[in-house]
This record gives sequence, C-alpha cells and structure tokens, in this order.
Amino acid sequence: MDENLDIIRHSTSHLMAQAVRDLFPGVKVAIGPSIETGFYYDFDYEPGFTEEDLAKIEKRMHEIAAMNIPIERKVLKRQDAIAMFSEMGEPYKVELLEALTDDEVSTYTQGSFTDLCRGPHLPATGKIKAFKLLSLAGAYWRGDERNKMLTRIYGTAFADEKSLKEYLTFLEEVKKRDHRRIGKDLDLFSISDEVGAGLVIYHPKGALLRWFLEDFERREHLKRGYQFVVGPHILKMDMWKKSGHFENYRENMYFTKVDEVEYGIKPMNCLSHIMVYKSQVRSYRELPLRYFELGTVCRHEKSGVLHGLMRVREFTQDDAHIFLRPDQLHDEILAIIRFVQDVMAIFGFQFEMEISTRPSKSIGSDEDWERAEKALKEVLDTEGLPYDLNEGDGAFYGPKIDIKLKDALGRKWQCATIQCDFALPERFDLHYTDSDGLRKRPVMLHRVVLGALERFMGVLIEHYAGKFPLWLAPTQVVVMNITDEQAPYVNNIADRLAREGVRVETDLRNEKLGLKIRESVVKKIPYMVIAGKKEAESNTLTVRVRDGGELKDISLDDFVDRVKDENITRR
Repeated sequence: MDENLDIIRHSTSHLMAQAVRDLFPGVKVAIGPSIETGFYYDFDYEPGFTEEDLAKIEKRMHEIAAMNIPIERKVLKRQDAIAMFSEMGEPYKVELLEALTDDEVSTYTQGSFTDLCRGPHLPATGKIKAFKLLSLAGAYWRGDERNKMLTRIYGTAFADEKSLKEYLTFLEEVKKRDHRRIGKDLDLFSISDEVGAGLVIYHPKGALLRWFLEDFERREHLKRGYQFVVGPHILKMDMWKKSGHFENYRENMYFTKVDEVEYGIKPMNCLSHIMVYKSQVRSYRELPLRYFELGTVCRHEKSGVLHGLMRVREFTQDDAHIFLRPDQLHDEILAIIRFVQDVMAIFGFQFEMEISTRPSKSIGSDEDWERAEKALKEVLDTEGLPYDLNEGDGAFYGPKIDIKLKDALGRKWQCATIQCDFALPERFDLHYTDSDGLRKRPVMLHRVVLGALERFMGVLIEHYAGKFPLWLAPTQVVVMNITDEQAPYVNNIADRLAREGVRVETDLRNEKLGLKIRESVVKKIPYMVIAGKKEAESNTLTVRVRDGGELKDISLDDFVDRVKDENITRR
C-alpha cells in the first residue's frame, strides 16, 4: 500500500474511534489498523452496533474532521502509559502495553481522544477528506476464539472524493458478482448451518460444473505424463508425526480414533503419494515420477475466516507430487509454470508470482532450504519471469512459488503453488538407484494448478459474473415454444442437441415468451432457441445469444456445428 494512503487510513481509524467514543459512552476500544482495502477498529460495547449506527458514526466523523483538531504525538514511559490507560478504563490498551518490552511508547491525541499507536499520523483531523464506513463484523480479541467477541467496524478512506467514489463503484460491482449470491441464483451449491459451517453441498448444476473442471484437469494431466493415484482420508498418527505435520500443522488438523489407534484426517495428500513412491525400488531412469490426485482434504479453519466457497473446511485439491533427481529440478519447475500458463490462458486469467521463504516453524537443514530456494529463484531468473519475495511464508517443509490470479476486477487470488521439498524425502528415507549404482535421495515437488476446486469455482463464478463460457455452462441451450402447437418441434430440437452432446433444457410452460426469455437470461444460459410457428414450418431456428444479438433462420445443423465448435475451442 502507498505510504501516504496508509497514513490517511490509519488516521481515519482513529477518527472513527473518537466518534464512537463520543456517541456511545462506556465503549472500550481495542485495535484499529489500516489494511489493504481501508481500515477497521474493534470495539467492546455490550449493546452492540447496528447498521443504522454506521450513519451516525460517519456523521460525527465529518463533524470532528471539520473542527480540524491537531493530532499530537507524545512519548511516554511504558509504565506511565499503563497507568494512564488503566485510569481511562481501557483494558485492551493495558493488555497490549503489558505485552510490550519497550521502555517507551508513543500515543496520539486529538481533542478528547488518546490512542496507543506507533504512527505516523496526519497533522490534524481536517486533513482527512474522503471516507466511508462499510460494514460490521464480529472479531475475537487478538484473533483467539477463547477471547471475547468484539465488534469490528470496517471503513475505507482515500486522499480525495473522486478516488473514494471509484472505489465504492468497484465495491458495488464486487457485490453484484458475489459468488454466494450468484451460486444461489443459479442453484449451484449451498452451505447449511444444519450440516456444518465450511462444508459445501453441491446441487446438480454445481456438481456438473465441478465435474467439467475435474474432467478438464484429468485430460490436461494425462497429456503431461502424470499418473493418477488415490489415497485414504485418514492415516495413522505415526505418519503425521514422522512427516512433521503433527508438530508444525496440527492446529489445522482433525483427529479421530479407530480401535483405540489414533489417526489424523488428512489436510494434505503428500503422505499417500510418498507411500506409492516407496512401494517399489526406483531407478534414476524412472524419474521424474508425477503422481496426481483430485484429493479431498479437511482443515480446521476458524469460523471467522470461512467465506462461501473461498474458505471452507473440506475441499478438493488438484494435487500432484513429483519425485525427481536434483539435476531435473529446473526443467520440472519450468514445466509446471508452463502448465499453469496454459491453463490460466484458457480461463482468461493473468497472474503474478512470489517466492515464499522459510517460516519460523519448519523442518529440514539450512543447506536443504538454501538449495530449494535457489532452485526456485534460478528458474524464474533464467526465464526472466518477474516475482516478489514473501519472507517467512513458505510451507514448513520447503519454500514455494505462489501464483496469484488476477480476476476481471483486478483482484488477486492465491490458487496455484509450487513447493520444493528436500525434507520429507529425508524423513521417509526415499531413494533411487543412480547410474553409478549408488542410492541417492530424490527431491519432491508439491504442486497444484487450480488449487482448491471450491475456491477456484468461487473465483470463476465472480470472474465471469456467473456467465460461464459455453464449455463450462451447466445448461448450454434452452429451447422454448411460443404455443403448444410447437411442443413436438421443441422436443425434436432438444433430442438432436442432446444426441450431439449439448446440455439442453426445454421450456414448454404455458407462459408468455418474454417471461421465458427473461428467466433464461437470469439463469445466464448462453443460448435461447425460440421455436414458433414460422420456425416449425420452415424447419429453422431463431436463437437469442445471452450477451445480445440474435441468429435468425439458422438451420439446426448449423447451430449444432456452432455449439460443438465453441465447446472444442473452449470459447
């Protein structure tokens, strides 16, 4: 984020906190940082806030801004700050201060409001020109579900009204494309509290969309020399301890017992693939071995981060693990990147890459981490592919290239990843016989292309605003009559299309044609075939195209060829 924008947004969060304090006596303030999309502040207020309160708070913010109150920084001894905030009745500030080790801290004061903050801030409230409060949410204090639930107020701020207006227009478009709303409108999926948060139920059309993606994935992997494998959903606890998952990842896992033996429900597919590799003696001539699985995994996500299809507790990954010799790393990493490029071009996505390095919780030697990071960087550098560095955000077993898609609105989504792993082959004593007859240790690449199918479907829904290209559309054509006389002709058309592999529905209801067309447009069906008296007599079709336009007096043969061509070319 631009530093000046960060200062504006951080200052606006303080402005909002002051307004809340003015309007709601007894409220306690927690934290209020700037974020990529604006700012938020967390409050402890027992009655809670309503959407109507946001307008009142925003009005008070404008009043305080108009006063042009100076914002003054002051440095205090930490113990003096603790005493001050204790006297003010601000326990969350006291808790933050007690966790610090600094001898001195800084505060910022504007009129009657003083906040603990490193800053910097604008010099006066009058410098805050353009802001908007957006929404309310619940948030556990310090992100810990064991702590009290606070109320979070989100807002955004910009340097000028023009930029704010542009952003609010963008938010309206985001709202229109929300995959949860479109998913309901198109009857694709549901998530029910009765079943459990973060667990997706696919309806027929959503299951069909998922099946198309899975079929596409299988075909693309077969083209590139991958072998299909399938692993179990639960593995003995000893496996997860040996791999390091229990030590480094158990907070994201679920566990169960079978006949008094402890098992872990898999959050990843890698261990089963390792066991496939270990099932035989391997020669250097076999490598690389590419194992692919559409593997369903479960992860213990906190309820506060669950979001439609984008963040769920059970999902399916297009997961592959490649076992190879160290000298094959460059070519294999590059082949994965080319695979990602080919696939994303089909869906119309651009993307950016970043390398994530060793996190604080990790396994493996320093030497192996250096080798893995070097391998990833060398491929991108040699190929002239730009990337950012994301320090400390690698997997616990190895660094990774994260690939972030950019959708139609320019938003970034993490989907594909390539992880270079020297550690798990060491822990599971994997080896191959090299050309010199000696046993050598393979390297392991973990990778996904689409990533979690659930998230990718959510991204696709919003990217296309529900208007899927023909090859992905659950219903490609709807054929409708004008009067009952044309019902036989409609059925003949539908039968021919179905025999040609076209996904077709009929609408023979005794309703006005305009209503049928409007409902088909809402369902975002690509083609609407209208069969009236004229069409039946001339054995032709009138076809309305979803995004406008009309094909008149087209023969059924020509229409079938058009649809089949679009399917093949994935337009």
